[in-house]
Amino acid sequence: MKVTLQNVTKKYPSRNKKQPSEVIAVKDFSLEIEDGALIGLLGPSGCGKSTTLNLLSGLQKPTEGRIFFGEDDVTDLPAENRGVGLVFQNYALYPHLTVKQNITFPLENRRGKDKLTRKQMDEMALETARLVQIDQLMDRKPSELSGGQQQRVAIARALVKKPRILLLDEPLSNLDARLRLQTREEIRRIQRSTGVTTVFVTHDQDEAMSISDLIVVMKDGVVHQIGKPQEVYDQPADLFVAKFLGTPPINMFDGNVRDGVLYIGEQAVQRQLSLPDGKVDVAIRPEGFTVNNSGAFTCDLDRIEVMGRDISIVSTHPDSLGECIRSIVSADSIKELSGAKVSFDLKPSKVHIFEKDSGKRLY
Repeated sequence: MKVTLQNVTKKYPSRNKKQPSEVIAVKDFSLEIEDGALIGLLGPSGCGKSTTLNLLSGLQKPTEGRIFFGEDDVTDLPAENRGVGLVFQNYALYPHLTVKQNITFPLENRRGKDKLTRKQMDEMALETARLVQIDQLMDRKPSELSGGQQQRVAIARALVKKPRILLLDEPLSNLDARLRLQTREEIRRIQRSTGVTTVFVTHDQDEAMSISDLIVVMKDGVVHQIGKPQEVYDQPADLFVAKFLGTPPINMFDGNVRDGVLYIGEQAVQRQLSLPDGKVDVAIRPEGFTVNNSGAFTCDLDRIEVMGRDISIVSTHPDSLGECIRSIVSADSIKELSGAKVSFDLKPSKVHIFEKDSGKRLY
């Protein structure tokens, strides 16, 4: 099912009587989701991603704009008539019901020509349980399940009614790190198996980038960038996107452009730039450094953190905007380190230059 949002805005009345201006949760959001795609809505808390999900589900109505499922305008259609499967952050399972009863619950509410027999409901529940690999747990209650198993039950309950789109609201936030990795892989497998158009809300960039066909990066209700995960990472539209994506986070510096040369402090780190002279913000990905004793960029060595295959060189520089600089390099590079200084060559594709005032990417 293709999903289209056209200039969608959601406003709430202010509760501050002294400042009665409206609160804009989502502002002029436009997005086209291809049939069968998995889209990640990514951003910090309060950016409007869950509100966008609620607008898609029909739990809330947009103040402005239109929402389409295929060719159907569903903007004013009630949630129960949209054919949406919604998985909540806290799973929202019925504790007194078994796994089987939780999965079949949405089917029991069907009336008229859509009403199903008990045998049909049981068969659909078992089929969906097999898809999410919980068919051996059908007689258990939620309290007898692990967090990952409860999450699968919630997904099965959303899928059993054959939704037109599947909406996931931070579904992994209650799981430990290892289980989160396993479950996000399962979500991707299930989504590919069913082919259902899916919108996945998260504040975790690793989750969004690892399983999404397309990510939407939001802040304060505004979309900052839409694109394929690797493209957004490699070509951030602005400083917010560059800083939000990446682990460890991107390294930030005060820079200057003079006569087509980029300087950090008095060190010329990049040449032949077609940019006007002036102060800029420079951002360098941790993997953008190559150790070279005669490299153009020299920092004060603080410590080395061994990570197995790679090492993290922690250093400082007077023009760094962070407390330290993290450089991820090959473990073989440690042989070239000596003394209190460390010098690097910079990979041009990992160096981003931003306008000081607007934060817009210049290079």
